[in-house]
Amino acid sequence: MRNLGLFRVLFGLGLAAALSACGSSTASEQARDDGTCELGTPAKLVPEVVSKIPHQTDAYTQGLLIHEGRLYESIGLYNESELRALNPATGEVLGQAALPAGAFGEGLAEGLNGELVQLTWKEESAYRWSAQSLANLSEATPSGTFEYQGEGWGLTRLGAADFVMTDGSADVTLRSAKDFSVTGRHQVDRLNGPTGGLNELEWDGESVWANRYQTDEILQIDPECWMVTGVVDMSGLHDEAVQDASAAGSKIDVVNGIAQIPGTDRFLVTGKLWPSLYEVRFVDGSSASAR
Repeated sequence: MRNLGLFRVLFGLGLAAALSACGSSTASEQARDDGTCELGTPAKLVPEVVSKIPHQTDAYTQGLLIHEGRLYESIGLYNESELRALNPATGEVLGQAALPAGAFGEGLAEGLNGELVQLTWKEESAYRWSAQSLANLSEATPSGTFEYQGEGWGLTRLGAADFVMTDGSADVTLRSAKDFSVTGRHQVDRLNGPTGGLNELEWDGESVWANRYQTDEILQIDPECWMVTGVVDMSGLHDEAVQDASAAGSKIDVVNGIAQIPGTDRFLVTGKLWPSLYEVRFVDGSSASAR
């Protein structure tokens, strides 16, 4: 797979009801058939850069998440996988903990009771980091695991509802926040475009955002119909990251990592081994200059 406040509560409750109503592929297909969900041309979006923040060039970024004022990053690769806590304004590493030997870190999301859940690629275990362990991450070990079948790629959580998980295909799997059991599966559809390679995920209270592996695309996905409503072109930032890395005598890998900044319309985005994190807004591609 790899090369080397209130609005949200109300919306989450409404979404949970919607997911319950169309929590299976069959129900979702019926919604599409009866016209409730109709594919439309996705909006063309670009990242409008607000600021540029240093990023560790050894970070093979798999998951990115702002939680309790810290930026948490899941780092991949065998024998190098870990969970890092960063200052989101400066990129400074505040703490880090290695995953058990033989684990390849993947997507990262908030669980229940202040814990974080970190997927692994082929190991079929998701590591749980309790609020207590996150308080002193550099001396912590995972506080437990969730088990699952198949590959783990990206992970996010729909507010107070379920997790959404990807496996590198065009499908998403919904999983219980309590025990990680499967509660639904959906294929993500897009008018006149591919959706395969779904990877890192982020939920902003309205949409699910997904990196497509080995592309410069971030997809904006409607989580009621599982259809693509927007496509972010990240090629400008990718080119800039290549140039910055080359000037420093290093190389980068693909675009990956999306973290919504709570209470704002902004996100942090980056890539594997990139020298920078970018604070951005996703805006209309016809009215903004991309970098």
